[in-house]
Amino acid sequence: MNKGEFVEALADRLDVSRAQADRALSSVLDIVAEQLSKGDKIAFTGFGSFEVSKRAARTGRNPQTGAAIEIAASSVPKFTAGATLKAAVNGK
Repeated sequence: MNKGEFVEALADRLDVSRAQADRALSSVLDIVAEQLSKGDKIAFTGFGSFEVSKRAARTGRNPQTGAAIEIAASSVPKFTAGATLKAAVNGK
């Protein structure tokens, strides 16, 4: 399912226009991105949580030349599924 299909399903479920559903979804995604950029954790009980994970600097290899390269430390978003979501995926 892509974003357009998700917006259509959301609009049908909420009985609103696609434009309203698109604005609602865009707002939710913007808020998640804003909070994660501040380093905050976002938790939806039962569904899961989003948080920022730190990756340490490390030495890697260029696959074409085999030369060692330094890979800088970075922050990446991480999602952890909650119990209710895990159960739904497993058909329980």
